[in-house]
Amino acid sequence: MIKKVLFMKTLLKLLCTLLLSAAIAAPTIAQEIGTRAATADAIKTGVVSTTAAPVDSVDIAKKLSNPIANMISLPLQYEFSRGLGKNQGGSEQTLLFQPVAPFNLGGGDTFIVRPIVAGAREVSIQGANGQAYSGYGIASVTLESFYAPNTNSSWIWGIGPYAQSPSGNSGHFGSQQTGAGVTAVVLNRDGPWTYGLLGYQSWNMGGNPSYGTQNNLYGQPFVAFTNKDAWTFAANMEAQYNYDSHRTSNPLYVGISKLEVFDGVPISFGAGPMYYVSNTPGGPSGWGARATATLVILK
Repeated sequence: MIKKVLFMKTLLKLLCTLLLSAAIAAPTIAQEIGTRAATADAIKTGVVSTTAAPVDSVDIAKKLSNPIANMISLPLQYEFSRGLGKNQGGSEQTLLFQPVAPFNLGGGDTFIVRPIVAGAREVSIQGANGQAYSGYGIASVTLESFYAPNTNSSWIWGIGPYAQSPSGNSGHFGSQQTGAGVTAVVLNRDGPWTYGLLGYQSWNMGGNPSYGTQNNLYGQPFVAFTNKDAWTFAANMEAQYNYDSHRTSNPLYVGISKLEVFDGVPISFGAGPMYYVSNTPGGPSGWGARATATLVILK
């Protein structure tokens, strides 16, 4: 009975956090809905043609590889990791919801907001005291943002504030500290190729350091190739160095995705394996897997 109550509380927290993330992205999405409604009214009155422009699936697939593309998307990511705990016998499943909301600033400049909510389920994670833990919880709530000026070039960049909240977790799902810092990205769009580097620097802003700190340096080099059939082959390495533990967690991911259009709505599906080249004590190690589904809202 107690486990059921705890599970319901955790589920309620997750739902509230998802609503918060949706609220952050709501102004852009609401504006998009209003624009579509106005277009529908214009069609009814005969002001515009009912012939819809074809959806360029290849172009959309390329933009999904670009973290600062001027496009609204709603990615949902599932990840399975193993080798956790003192005896490396535990496993973890995470579900990330990370909507991308761009705001046009004029002149081709944009400001991109990307809230990220992570829910987690851990199984048989052995702690330092030798006891194993299994349970559900919210891992973190992260806010990434980028000011991306118009460069009139294939090379583009963005920079903005970064923040992460422990969301009241018990410490089983990550640090209980609050972090703040700066995030940045630089990339090139070269024909079918998209490649670059995304990173952030985070500093501790207070909280319990017993379950890790927020003094982190993160770097994610990435490369993606999109063919004429909207298949994308991608690879990235997500290296995070903690200044206090002097350790780096470094998973390498290689995956494939396909963008399909259902009744004018683009949706991308992807999956692939990942391998931890290095890991922090008690963190994931060895092989894992990742799967994604991304809904795109066209302007």
